[in-house]
Amino acid sequence: MSRSASSCTITSRRSTLLGRIISLGRLAGATIHFVADSIRPIPSENGLVLTPTATFETCPKDLDVLLIGGGTAGTLAAMRDPAMLAFLRDRGARAKWVTSVCTGSLVLGRAGLLNGYRATSHWIGRPLLKEFGAVEVDERVVFDRNRATGAGVSAGLDLALALIQRLRPTEFAQMVQLFAEYAPAPSLDSGTPDHAPCGTRSGAGHAYGLRGRCA
Repeated sequence: MSRSASSCTITSRRSTLLGRIISLGRLAGATIHFVADSIRPIPSENGLVLTPTATFETCPKDLDVLLIGGGTAGTLAAMRDPAMLAFLRDRGARAKWVTSVCTGSLVLGRAGLLNGYRATSHWIGRPLLKEFGAVEVDERVVFDRNRATGAGVSAGLDLALALIQRLRPTEFAQMVQLFAEYAPAPSLDSGTPDHAPCGTRSGAGHAYGLRGRCA
């Protein structure tokens, strides 16, 4: 990553990006662009209002990191947006790193940027990756050549840290982790379908219109 590096973040209607932006923002000399079809404020699905700093037209052509976040309705809208997909194809063809968090990988897949690549996503959306020619991987963070994808929401912090390790010396990444005091120790152990109780899995699936029985 050059001293005048650029990182492009595609805004969506879900605020899964903030931790990743804080981490990537600590890369000395990096310029972060929040990109959307216009610079009008975008209300996220969680009520947080995101303000783009660049449009598809004004975002730099050559990027070090292209990052797209996930969501639900916002992800579906992005997958149906020809301008969004065209932008991703254009910048993704030249970016040093093409990355995503949560269901953002489905948007990358829809843009044709994961065909033949190993990738992950939120557990609900992960089975759809193969529809776009990707190799579905049940892991928290997946690197395949210059593609880097993170699983659901919180995995984005792991993705950011792993990416920083590839962009900067290990000592720098360790300082970023320390500044963030990133030492997760959750009080529950239901963060993956394999660990969540049957009723929890059923309830989560029902919330997203999924049907299934617990074994």
